[in-house]
Amino acid sequence: MGTSGVDASLVGRVFTATPPFEVDRSAIRAFAGVVGATAPVHHDPTAARAAGFADVVAPVTFAVVIAQGAESEYVADPASGIDFSRVVHAEESFTHVRPIVAGDVLRTAVHVDSVTERGGLALVTTRTEITSGDDAVATVVSTLAVRGAES
Repeated sequence: MGTSGVDASLVGRVFTATPPFEVDRSAIRAFAGVVGATAPVHHDPTAARAAGFADVVAPVTFAVVIAQGAESEYVADPASGIDFSRVVHAEESFTHVRPIVAGDVLRTAVHVDSVTERGGLALVTTRTEITSGDDAVATVVSTLAVRGAES
């Protein structure tokens, strides 16, 4: 364990116990409103269907809602050594295979890809694979900077 308290021995571990995430219209509409996504496909099922989708479409960054919920399984695990009061979000990226739409029931697998110690900080990178059944939907890669107790 480094000076940050984060346990690097968990690199390679996969967390899959988060319950399925049921995507609903109200969550998509609320998120779209917060991020300023005004396209009708985010708010109006008729517009979304006319555009070829099954229901309203989540903005691309909505995947972070699902990923962060799943990442909490790892972060809250006492074995991780992560004190969330010492966390700053450093980076996030999204790769979508298909859009997330209302009605989706999505599962997650959080992979602990790396823990790098630098100057009292641990840079913790996770990759959350979001799936629907056996089909890939999106991948969210997140890096957290975790300060040590003395930083």
